[in-house]
Amino acid sequence: MLKVHGVHGSPFVRKVLITLEFKGLDYEMVTQMPFTGDEDYKKLNPLGKIPTLVDGDLTLGDSKVICRYLESAYPEVPFYPVDHADKAMADWYDDFASGPVAELAAGIFFQRFMRPRALKQEPDEALIATIVDKKLPPLLTYIEGQLSSEAYLFGAFSIADLTLVTPFVNASYAGYEVCSDTYPKFAALIKAVRGEPAVVTILAKEVKALGFG
Repeated sequence: MLKVHGVHGSPFVRKVLITLEFKGLDYEMVTQMPFTGDEDYKKLNPLGKIPTLVDGDLTLGDSKVICRYLESAYPEVPFYPVDHADKAMADWYDDFASGPVAELAAGIFFQRFMRPRALKQEPDEALIATIVDKKLPPLLTYIEGQLSSEAYLFGAFSIADLTLVTPFVNASYAGYEVCSDTYPKFAALIKAVRGEPAVVTILAKEVKALGFG
């Protein structure tokens, strides 16, 4: 059986779990916090990052690599666009969202969710204001400009839509929502993605794991 090492709440683990759910694949989740120095885990992933996928004798790290592998190895239910150019754009959106977008969303999540709970410290609201007012808007404007009136980027729900939305799930746990007045197409995409059955399934498990319900 496929095994995913990671924890609920990680946008990268979430992306892999939703891909598995969407494809209808059986898997086992092995709880693993990142960067713990766990020597056994470092034998699987020497970087200590999550997620890590184990499929028989194959071990892979990095959510983009894992999702690409799942698409190739289990193609019966496709989760990537068919057109080569669209596939390339899906990869680009993945890099874009997994880099600067995820870092900023994670900053909001850390300050308002993790810092009070784990460190018993007040969030740095000045830092959050800088992220929300200055750093995120140019990236959100770019995303908004990539979207059309269609519900999804390439017609049907795909990895491209998921990868843009998943960082903002974390931000939403910290009270941040993308403004529907300023970014109506992206706000609509977030709503549509969150309503997908595979996403609903994983978010329900995530909410419970994070102590919301």
